[in-house]
Amino acid sequence: MTDSTLIRLDGVRKVFYADEIETHALSGIHLEIRRGEFVSIEGPSGCGKSTLLAILGLLDTPTDGTYELNGKLVTGLTARDRARIRNREIGFIFQAFNLIGDLTVFENVELPLTYRDLGARDRKEKVMAALERVGMSHRLKHYPAQLSGGQQQRVAVARALAGDPQILLADEPTGNLDSKNGEAVMDLLHELHANGATICMVTHDPRYAAAADRSVHLFDGQVVEETAGRRAAQEVG
Repeated sequence: MTDSTLIRLDGVRKVFYADEIETHALSGIHLEIRRGEFVSIEGPSGCGKSTLLAILGLLDTPTDGTYELNGKLVTGLTARDRARIRNREIGFIFQAFNLIGDLTVFENVELPLTYRDLGARDRKEKVMAALERVGMSHRLKHYPAQLSGGQQQRVAVARALAGDPQILLADEPTGNLDSKNGEAVMDLLHELHANGATICMVTHDPRYAAAADRSVHLFDGQVVEETAGRRAAQEVG
C-alpha cells in the first residue's frame, strides 16, 4: 500500500448462507481508494453495492480476502475493535438520514462523540465546527421534525464530519431528496472534497456518479469497469 492509498481491498468475497443456499454478493473485489479521492460506486439493484459499502464501513466482514484501512489490516478484527475504528475513522451518511427524533440538531451531531474520551468543551467545539461547515449552526436547537429533508441530510453530514474521519461513506445520500435538495447536498459533498475529504458514495444517479473523480461499476458482485468522472477527465484535458 502506498502512502496515498487509504483503502485497499484484495480478493474480497462475501457469501451469504440461508436454507442451504449460497448467495455470492461479492466475488473477488480488488479496489483501492486514495486519500482525497471522490469515488462513486454504481450498478443495478442487487449487484453488491450495499454489501461493499458495509464492508468498507466495517459494518460487515468479508468471507475471504483482505481489507487494509489507513495502512492497517482490519480483516479479522473483533467486533469491539471494528466499532472503535468506525467511531474514529469512518463517517457515515445514510439515505434515510437516521437522525434521532427526540434529540436536537446539536445532540444528534454530538452523539457519536460521546463514545470517545472527549470532554464537553471539546465535543461542543467539534459539533459547532461541523455545523458551521454545512451551514446549519443556526438550527442547533431545532429537532429533526422541524427541518426539511435537505436540512436533515446536512445535519447527517455534520454528524459524519464531527469526528474528523479518514473517509466519508455515503449510501444514496440524495435518494430521499427532491432534485433541488439533492443538488444542494451534492454541492456540499463536492465542497468538502475540494477541502480534502475522501468520499466513497453509492448512487443510482448517473449524473452524480459522473461528477466523482472515479466511478466503480459493479455487476453480479464484481467490478466490471472503472471510469474517470467528468472532473478527473477535465483535469486531464
